[in-house]
Amino acid sequence: MLMYLAFGNLLIKYLWRIKTMNWKRFRLLGMAVLAGFFVTGCVSMNVKLVEDFTDPLMETTLEGEGADKVLVIPINGFITDQVKDGMMKKKPSLVKEVVSQLRKAESDPTVKAVVLKINSPGGTVTSTHILYNEINKLKSKRGVPIVVSMMDITTSGGYYLSLPADHIIAHQTTITGSVGVVFMRPKFQGMMDKIGVSIETNKSGKNKDMGSPFRATTDLEVRSFQSIIDELADLFEDKVAEHRKVSKSALKEIMTAKIYTANQALRLGMIDQLGFTDDAINKARSMAGLDGNSRVIMYRRVQFADDNIYNDLTARSGAGTPLVDLGPLSTISDVKPGFYYTWPAATE
Repeated sequence: MLMYLAFGNLLIKYLWRIKTMNWKRFRLLGMAVLAGFFVTGCVSMNVKLVEDFTDPLMETTLEGEGADKVLVIPINGFITDQVKDGMMKKKPSLVKEVVSQLRKAESDPTVKAVVLKINSPGGTVTSTHILYNEINKLKSKRGVPIVVSMMDITTSGGYYLSLPADHIIAHQTTITGSVGVVFMRPKFQGMMDKIGVSIETNKSGKNKDMGSPFRATTDLEVRSFQSIIDELADLFEDKVAEHRKVSKSALKEIMTAKIYTANQALRLGMIDQLGFTDDAINKARSMAGLDGNSRVIMYRRVQFADDNIYNDLTARSGAGTPLVDLGPLSTISDVKPGFYYTWPAATE
């Protein structure tokens, strides 16, 4: 109790000082006070300075008053099943968050249509395929129409997730495409040669250290990796052909893995329409036979004031937020060796 009072008194004095003096001068002091609360356990369990992603998803109505619902599910960022480390807590993976929302929609008979709002350069092959399968499962079990609203970038794995949709709408400024596979792995051989360091390897088979970052890639390895890439690319191509019904010449063009503007993608048959998220919602309503009074909902873990369809957070920012934001550099360490349905230039 005495420790609670001591920290409380210190915080009051600090707040009084920054009210009348330069904020920058006392920023570090404030951080130290808050850190002290966490370290000593003086934060009340009823006060959430950092949101908890273990809170249940709750339905939030963004517009409309009818009984039937159109659910908007945001899919943002790199598609992976890896959790993200934060300053205080871990943030669930993109796969986990999206699957949780799909499963919740599956159990709600009043959800009559779904809009996937996608802003993603892609991700790992397996995580992308998992989400694709989960979206398909919702369609097969509930039969609800699914409409995609593409945002800034919906490339590679992001486009893969769009394929099960009944209708794809892209903003005029959307970049899409990059339909293909890339195998990324680091190479340290040149750096090690410069500093005079080498790695010795004992192995049970000649291919046991395939893709080693400590030596040059052999011709046999190049052919082996390419065969894997070709098989995964064929899977992607089959999905495009199955869902989009484009011409052979268009499919051949798409599989060059170029990126396209929305207008270019429309001409190739990759998407169905140019428009905004509001258009995607109205299209979903129309396909489900709903009127304009049907509710538009999202799933949140907390409530937000003046909420709308462009707020993609399930919880307030804080959980999973690093102490220092390095921007695009912050995710370089997340890209591990492996096969990706992604546009590398847009990975951030």
